[in-house]
Amino acid sequence: MSVPSWFEKQLAERNLEITPERSEQFETYFRLLVEWNERMNLTAITEREAVYEKHFYDSLTPAFHLDMNGIGRLADIGSGAGFPSLPLKILFPHLGVLIVDSLGKRIKFLEHLTAELGLAGVTCLHARAEDAGRMPAHRDGYDLVTARAVARMNVLCEFCLPFARPDGLFAAMKGSDPAGEIEEARRAMSELGGRLEAVHALRLPFEQAGRHIVMIRKTGRTPAKYPRKPGVPAKQPIA
Repeated sequence: MSVPSWFEKQLAERNLEITPERSEQFETYFRLLVEWNERMNLTAITEREAVYEKHFYDSLTPAFHLDMNGIGRLADIGSGAGFPSLPLKILFPHLGVLIVDSLGKRIKFLEHLTAELGLAGVTCLHARAEDAGRMPAHRDGYDLVTARAVARMNVLCEFCLPFARPDGLFAAMKGSDPAGEIEEARRAMSELGGRLEAVHALRLPFEQAGRHIVMIRKTGRTPAKYPRKPGVPAKQPIA
């Protein structure tokens, strides 16, 4: 079975090509997601068309606004079932991808998934974002950092900006209008060396649900005191 025709058409309109190999990878992804979801909580969405729209298509929306060919290293924080990094990796196989997740079972799924999809250059790290963001191998080292529906913006900045290199980008993927969250996160952005660059609004093709991508540019290296210890950013957000 190949990907839904609307999915291929919508991406073609954005000059994103679904080759036969990529089509097979997306179908394998869908199959394994549903299979493993019976054993662990990966997603509440398991119907094929809905997975393609709300997970795969949604994950690819950063590529509507960025030149992904100019991005070498991507860090995906709190990736869950691999969104958005692995759909992006399927379309842009040159990407070096780091996935950080605090749940060991999810990391096992992601390692199995990347092997089955034949994706090279993917590292799945079982760690808290606050710990991984202090590791020299990952701190201030990524061209693009993504997070999708993980936490409020003032917390996300502390989770994610430490991974972005100076002049790199953090793309926070949100549902409803994030204007209030952005305002709330102004100090966190500033403290962590981030500057709001753009907010892109779009709608899913069928459900027409609103989506927003908040683009934050990293202006310098992460201050030494951030990120704070695990649990502190969520309990005491920078305000």
